[in-house]
Amino acid sequence: MKRDAQPHCQNSWLRSSYSLIAPLYDAVITRPMLRARTESLQSLPVEAPGRVLLSGVGTGLDLPLLPGLHRYTALDFNAAMLARARARGTALRGQGLQVDWVLGDSMALPFGDQQFEHAVLHLILAVVPQPVLCLRETARVLKPGGSILVFDKFLRPQQPALLRRALNPLSRRIATRMDVVFEEVLREVPQLQVVSNVPLLAGGWFRGIVMRKRP
Repeated sequence: MKRDAQPHCQNSWLRSSYSLIAPLYDAVITRPMLRARTESLQSLPVEAPGRVLLSGVGTGLDLPLLPGLHRYTALDFNAAMLARARARGTALRGQGLQVDWVLGDSMALPFGDQQFEHAVLHLILAVVPQPVLCLRETARVLKPGGSILVFDKFLRPQQPALLRRALNPLSRRIATRMDVVFEEVLREVPQLQVVSNVPLLAGGWFRGIVMRKRP
C-alpha cells in the first residue's frame, strides 16, 4: 500500500507518541480496563469458528481474554505496539490461540471485502484521526450478518463536556481523541445496526457497543 494511501501517516506525532508509550502502556491501562474488556469480549459469538479482526490490537491486552476457537488477525499501525502484542500472543500458543500479525492502518485495511465474520475495535475509534473511515473500513471487510464489538470512550450527542473538548486539540495529536460522538460516526456507516449499547466504565464515558452488518 502506498504511503499516501495510509490515513494514519497524516499524523506523525501520533505514530511517534505511541512508540514512546508502548513500554508503559500495559502498566497504565491493564488493571483499570480489564473488567470492561472482559465484558465487551463476552459478546463475541462462539457458536462456530470464524475469522476475527482485531483492529488496533495495541499491545495485545485482549489476547488472553479471547476464546480459542476463532482464527484472529491482529492489526496495528505501530510496530512497537504490535511487537509487544506478538510476544503476548506467542506465550498463548499453548492455549490454542491462532493469530496472524499485520502492520497496517485501521482506516485503510489491507484486506479484501467480506473477509471476516467478526471484528473487535477496542480503544481505536477514539484514537484514529478519522473514526468514520475506521468504522467504514471495518464494515467493508466484514461479512453480511457479522458482528463488531466496540469498547471506547464517546461523548453523548450534544454533550457539552467542556474540559474534554478543551483538551482534545492536544490529546488527539499524542494519544487519543476526546470529542468523538459515536452516534455521529455510525450515521455515516448505514450498513451497520446497533444490537446493544451499554456503559462500561467512568460513568458511561466508556461504552460497550455491539453492531451487526445488515445482510
